[in-house]
Amino acid sequence: MDPQQILQFPYTAAPAAGTSLEVAPGLRWLRMPLPFALDHINLWLLEDADGWTIVDCGIATEVTKGLWEQIFAAQPGGARQEAGARAFNATRVLVTHCHPDHVGLAHWLCQRFGATLWMSQAEYLSAHAIRDGGAGYTPDNLLAMYRRNGLSGAGLAKMALRGNRYRLAVPDFPHSYHRLMDGDEIGIGRRMWRVIMGYGHSPEHAALYCSELGVLISGDMVLPKISTNVSVWSVDPDGNPLQQFLDSLKRYAGLPADTLVLPSHGLPFRGLRERVEQLQEHHRQHFEVLHEASARPLSAFDAIPTLFQRELDTHQLFFAMGEAMAHLHSLHYRGALARETGADGVIRYVRSAALQPDV
Repeated sequence: MDPQQILQFPYTAAPAAGTSLEVAPGLRWLRMPLPFALDHINLWLLEDADGWTIVDCGIATEVTKGLWEQIFAAQPGGARQEAGARAFNATRVLVTHCHPDHVGLAHWLCQRFGATLWMSQAEYLSAHAIRDGGAGYTPDNLLAMYRRNGLSGAGLAKMALRGNRYRLAVPDFPHSYHRLMDGDEIGIGRRMWRVIMGYGHSPEHAALYCSELGVLISGDMVLPKISTNVSVWSVDPDGNPLQQFLDSLKRYAGLPADTLVLPSHGLPFRGLRERVEQLQEHHRQHFEVLHEASARPLSAFDAIPTLFQRELDTHQLFFAMGEAMAHLHSLHYRGALARETGADGVIRYVRSAALQPDV
């Protein structure tokens, strides 16, 4: 059976561009385009006492701004505002994590409405560091890490041309914020939302759960049809983000079985526990094929064809390198692979012990 047939999708299509759709009382879904292979992001409006809490922002393009303007010009139900009707108001801008499709227009939205940015500290500081090239978030540092992990030649040269793409997608960013912490209970309108932090995909990703509605805004931590990218970053070159991600998934699996999951990409779905099991199995399979392939020393770049059996463009190669490293690091820390650095300065991994069945 197709794994996706296990999940239930109450909506067959996303709301049209520039419109929103109510998916639970006081909770509306809108979708914005992205200029990547992953061509969209889902955003959310939560009805608040004096307006709306915006959850995630979209990338900073004129197209996205124009679609937001259409949302602002309409009543929540989608009709054009009548004379004298209260204008759209954002009471706060709440961002799940620092990736550009989520934070790109945070500054623009906060300025427009005089709203405060709500975000976890690690995500807030990381957004500023990545924008400014601080704390080791520099293209040169990233290229050096990829070179040590086997990327060379044309692939490395094309990667060097990327520069700081984050700054293009996030042209400005708020200089103050309201800190979110794990377990926080946030009153939005008449309902309470609990913050559930997740790790591995980004430094301190904030998902939101409302028990009254039975809804989880999962951000990028749980997606219905694709696996979340989990990468090693140059500021933490020996990190083990994949184990952090797998540990985080267990926290979401403890929510009620009938939870409606609102992901950042794809369609809303039910079947959270089943999807967590699918994601765990996905990574178990990757561990198995990498362990088998590591009978001979293998760099992260060497491992990419094993994990991604398709041609990758430069944007996709950027994520594939990080994800290959994440899988190899996880196997290394579990004792299944030994790590060695060759005379050429490249880090390689070779099978050293049997692979244990757990993730």
